[in-house]
Amino acid sequence: MLNVFPKPRHLGFSLIELLIGIAIMAILAGLAMPSFQTWLQNSQIRNAAESVQNGLQRARAEAVGRNTNVEFVLGAGSSWVVRLAGGANIDSRPSSEGSRDVTVVTDTGTTTVTFNNFGGLAATNLDASVPFTQVNLDSPMLAAADSQELRVTIGVGGNVRMCDPGAPASSPRAC
Repeated sequence: MLNVFPKPRHLGFSLIELLIGIAIMAILAGLAMPSFQTWLQNSQIRNAAESVQNGLQRARAEAVGRNTNVEFVLGAGSSWVVRLAGGANIDSRPSSEGSRDVTVVTDTGTTTVTFNNFGGLAATNLDASVPFTQVNLDSPMLAAADSQELRVTIGVGGNVRMCDPGAPASSPRAC
């Protein structure tokens, strides 16, 4: 016999089921937060290293294209400027673009490198300082074990390369 008044079906979630789901999501988010922050800081290091590498390559290309000396100057943080030797700015990048918390240290302590019209490194900068050949990038916000330190190197011929000083020697990413 058919029931004229069928029982209504319950669709959706009860309040208790919803609260249990929210509690589980909060616990998972709390566990994932530290690794997310580490990933975020390492992304800033990578952004800064790629930016410095691109700026150095831009300076080298401009030196060859314009057939004159071009300077690459590191600024505060990971900011940089590409300019004609002693002249006008060609290109620049502020450190606020994705890499605020990154420290940049050069091997010579100077902040300028000059490329000659052949794309190679000039022996000295216009101010008679020695040009840097390597830039180390790291984050002070991370412990040494969590940090993905990167290095940008400039070869004698002016070629620019990014590498990982912590990678094993057999890795193509190694310095």
